[in-house]
Amino acid sequence: MRTRSKPFIALTMGDPAGIGPELCLTAVREPSVTNECIPLIFGDAGVLRRVAEACSLRLPERVVTLEEWQVDSPEVSASTIVDCHVIDAATCRPGQVQPECGRAAFACITTAIEAALKNRVEAVCTAPINKEALRLAGVPYPGHTEIFAALTGAEDVCMMLASDQLNVSMVTTHVGFRDVPGLLTPARVARVIELTADALRRMLDPDPRIGVCGLNPHAGEHGLFGDREEERLIAPGIQAARDAGVEVEGPFPPDAAFVPAHRRRYDAIVCMYHDQGHIPFKMLAFDKGVNLTLGTSVIRTSVDHGTAFDIAWQGRADSGSMLQALQWAARLSRLRQTNQ
Repeated sequence: MRTRSKPFIALTMGDPAGIGPELCLTAVREPSVTNECIPLIFGDAGVLRRVAEACSLRLPERVVTLEEWQVDSPEVSASTIVDCHVIDAATCRPGQVQPECGRAAFACITTAIEAALKNRVEAVCTAPINKEALRLAGVPYPGHTEIFAALTGAEDVCMMLASDQLNVSMVTTHVGFRDVPGLLTPARVARVIELTADALRRMLDPDPRIGVCGLNPHAGEHGLFGDREEERLIAPGIQAARDAGVEVEGPFPPDAAFVPAHRRRYDAIVCMYHDQGHIPFKMLAFDKGVNLTLGTSVIRTSVDHGTAFDIAWQGRADSGSMLQALQWAARLSRLRQTNQ
């Protein structure tokens, strides 16, 4: 990959009916972003124009078609819209779940990933998508993490939420709670611990300390609760990661894992399922946190919140998480270039 003075970050529009387009238009004009990278909005120009008008926002000065971007390699030196032309903007209804919007969001994501795999951009930053709209559109993936894993060919990935207050990683993500125990294995637990430690080594500390949650109340209390998942699945995974050189402890009772003393002691907490990590994280860092996909060849960051259909296209969305996500994408891009 050629070295640029500023990394190119593909910023996907997200669900057109949500707050993603507004967040993109706001973020690409923020000096805290443009001083660090050149953001390229992969979206639909028609939708972005409608949102700009509704929210009194300015569009980037330059718009290129997807064909121009893919074939002609136009020189880009400032924020730009790459018009993927993925939806009839006139039919898009803000705040409503629509299969057309799920299809459009997926198309923008796949196009951005392709650009990253071809070294046309250094990282991908994603605006929120609606999982129901994806399903209605026939997309066979429940969320961004699974899309990035499939399209980059990554065998082991995990979701990490990062902030100044707390870092958490999830062993399982977008599955029903009843399915979680069946997806836990010592190898999976160990791999998520190792991915988390590797990310922290690159971003924060050469010797990170990791804490691990149990699955059940009181971490199972020696089989009193659950089916001894802590002893059978989680503890062996912790030991395997420890044998691989990670400083890791647990499993801890989940209700005590996020108290201030633990947050000071550990650089990250590995959680067994989606809400076990998301609830404390969003209590502490909502609108400031960043979602990272670990384990893929493509750097991917994202906001840590959803589409907020209730305030879509109203100019009310808080862009704090998006700004953080773009800054993290730029930072990780520079770290990768430095380490190559």
